[in-house]
Amino acid sequence: MARGRFVPDFDVDCGDTALSLVRHDIVIGRWQGPRELLRATGEDWGARGHRIRLLAQDCAGSSTVETWLAAEPHSADALVLRAATETTRAFNLAIAAGRGVPIDRNRVDSAVLACLTAADAYPEDPTPWISLISVARLYPSGVRRRELARWWDELHRRDPYSMEGHLQVLHYYSARWHGTHGLMYDFARDAAGVAPPGCPLPVLVQYARVEEYRYALDVARGRTAVGLAQHWSNDGAVGDVRRTWDRWIMGRTSDEIAPAELRDLNHLTHAACSAGAADLAAPLLRLLGRRATRTPWSYTGDPVQQIQRWRKEWEVRA
Repeated sequence: MARGRFVPDFDVDCGDTALSLVRHDIVIGRWQGPRELLRATGEDWGARGHRIRLLAQDCAGSSTVETWLAAEPHSADALVLRAATETTRAFNLAIAAGRGVPIDRNRVDSAVLACLTAADAYPEDPTPWISLISVARLYPSGVRRRELARWWDELHRRDPYSMEGHLQVLHYYSARWHGTHGLMYDFARDAAGVAPPGCPLPVLVQYARVEEYRYALDVARGRTAVGLAQHWSNDGAVGDVRRTWDRWIMGRTSDEIAPAELRDLNHLTHAACSAGAADLAAPLLRLLGRRATRTPWSYTGDPVQQIQRWRKEWEVRA
């Protein structure tokens, strides 16, 4: 690669250096690091959810959270992390088994129980309810509408603008899981409509467009997917990008992008680039800088090549 060429940084922790250090602790089975990190995070629910989600990915392949609970069986933070870890393990097993293979109902039930236990242990925390809504997707027919609504109410009462919580409901309502494109878009637009200025919830519409695209690719199964030529650049898609820009980016009071928001910013930037909205894409690429997430870029090609191409096309300098 030519010297000086722009290269995005796909840091899985999204620039959260404290989280990166603690994840190394998990590799060696040290549970004190996660304990101190979650204690320091406090009730910053966005940062807490981001950190727990990524910690759970590492804990899923180790016994660190179980060791922590053996030492501190009544630790609310440990119970919340175990719930997220059990959720991750259930998804990992489902992915490993492959599409069409029956999911281990006992494993899903165990994750649900862990989530409910964590919710009792830390009543103020929305994170166990996020895990609960997430794992509900793994039931072959989903969960009863009344049950999902109750879980959503519990989450919404604790953190009404939880991006991760809304995202898990959006996934549940998607056609790839237990809903339809229409239901998914309705949920995303309803959430965007009530979000206060500067809140990232409007980008749910861009997440929905990615979900629709992935569904079309799944149905095509390697063939050319019909109707995707204008998927990112039709009038509706472009209008959605502009509304998200107005409601989220223009409503912000700071240019600082928190680690928990980086994935959201990548979705909006990808959508603006794919829509050909240069007046929005260029400033978004500048705001993104070198910090990037592989998704959603990986769904439409090589992430590095796409980001480099769009930066070059709109003369965005490093």
